[in-house]
Amino acid sequence: MSPGRVPLGRTIGPVLTGALTDIAGLKVGHHTDTRRPTGCTVVLCEAGAVCGVDVRGAAPGTRETDLLAPGNLVERVHAVVLAGGSAFGLDAAGGVMRWLDEHGHGFAVGPARVPIVPAAVLFDLWLGDARVRPDAAAGFAACEAASAQMPAQGNVGAGAGATVGKMFGIAHAMKGGIGHASLQVEGVRIAALVAVNAAGDVIDPSTARVVAGSRQLDGRTPRRITQALARGLMPPQLVAGANTTIGIVATDAALDKSQCARLATMSHDGLARCIDPVHTPTDGDTMFALATGSVARQLPLGVLGALAAEVTQRAVLNGVRAAIGLQEPPLPSARDLGWA
Repeated sequence: MSPGRVPLGRTIGPVLTGALTDIAGLKVGHHTDTRRPTGCTVVLCEAGAVCGVDVRGAAPGTRETDLLAPGNLVERVHAVVLAGGSAFGLDAAGGVMRWLDEHGHGFAVGPARVPIVPAAVLFDLWLGDARVRPDAAAGFAACEAASAQMPAQGNVGAGAGATVGKMFGIAHAMKGGIGHASLQVEGVRIAALVAVNAAGDVIDPSTARVVAGSRQLDGRTPRRITQALARGLMPPQLVAGANTTIGIVATDAALDKSQCARLATMSHDGLARCIDPVHTPTDGDTMFALATGSVARQLPLGVLGALAAEVTQRAVLNGVRAAIGLQEPPLPSARDLGWA
């Protein structure tokens, strides 16, 4: 395999169960650019789904998030896009709009239908030729690839160029990735899809062990970022917006837009449990929430939010455990170092 190239659709690590596509009416498609590790991931909800968002990182790259405020007009979206390429990657949403338009999906405005496509991006321009980034053609291709089958994890789509543990520099970082997870409780499903590209370490809360993150000078030992900071070890100057974990939680329960916004807010608790530090000035951490309303059963919003945090945490861990290390620059994965 050529340096920097990533295999498409390969998943390694433990057997993983559950996906965003467990929610009826949702499809997931990845487009991975083989010229360098980057790509985009689309979640299609062609019939429309109520959507909310919560942006916690201080360096976000987003599109159509103002539209999702509870007091604003449009209730439903037709897709959500996660992409690499930093702000350039927002172009992928244009291709998703074109695909939806060609298939007759959108918000009716007079004689036209306008597809509503929120998006968020992460920074992966460290790897390979930074002039290669997701564009409208990539977004269209992700739609063409979308299905209700179990999506691939790890080095695909928006996770293709994801890295973690960058607070002490990319030379000490490890490969991140995209992961998913789902739960069913009392007949209600909730699921998450997360692209993990954090400045911080990814930690398994059940063991308190680092799964992937910043490495010591030997290249094989976890640094434990927050502990290093507490000892007075200062990182180099951080690059603004060079990180970011972005994702989507979804449920088949019926929620309004304000409830979806609260679900997105509570899902960030899942990031906080397993990414340390998180929501930093150089992260653009953003979580969307979708509700399809396809089941009659309901759960209290507080319960649903707690489950949203749980599946978000699981998706983060699955994403880094499924990741495959890169040769150039040398970025080992959790599996490579036996941390998974």
